[in-house]
Order: sequence, then structure tokens, then C-alpha cells
Amino acid sequence: MGREQDFSEFVVREFAPRLMQLGIEPSEVLYTMYGEGPQMLTLGAVESKEKLQEILQSAGWKKLHEKLLTYVTNYSQKAVSDNGRNFQL
Repeated sequence: MGREQDFSEFVVREFAPRLMQLGIEPSEVLYTMYGEGPQMLTLGAVESKEKLQEILQSAGWKKLHEKLLTYVTNYSQKAVSDNGRNFQL
């Protein structure tokens, strides 16, 4: 609690750029001000299911994911097909 500024800086300066380096193209960041559900939701697209699996098994993702977990609680991720063209994480 109280680390929103640090988290926002991490997302802009490190998380989003490293996602792009790994091959995930960030598409949206949604922030919930009121109500139930995730406080922040980030969406990113990948060219294929195989590419997503490769990214999620990489050392780069594991390192980034570990750092992300120092800022968040109740984290979850889900991969879904985007009309068969891309996969979103």
C-alpha cells in the first residue's frame, strides 16, 4: 500500500519496454478507480501461441515477473486467443 507511484514508474520505465523486448506488444493498461476487480489490468499481444510459450519460459520473463511481484498482490495472468490472429496475455 502506498507504492502506486513506484509501481507506475516501474510499468513505464521497465515493465512495458521489457515486454516489447521479449516480443509482447503492450496494447492497453486499464486502471480501476472504484468497484470490484483488478486495480490494474495490462493487455499485450503476441504473434502466436508458440511464441507466447517461448516468452513465458524465458529467463527474461522470469526475471521481469519476479520484479513485478514485488509491487503487486493477488496477481494473475491469462492467455487468450484474439480472433485467431494473435494471443493476448
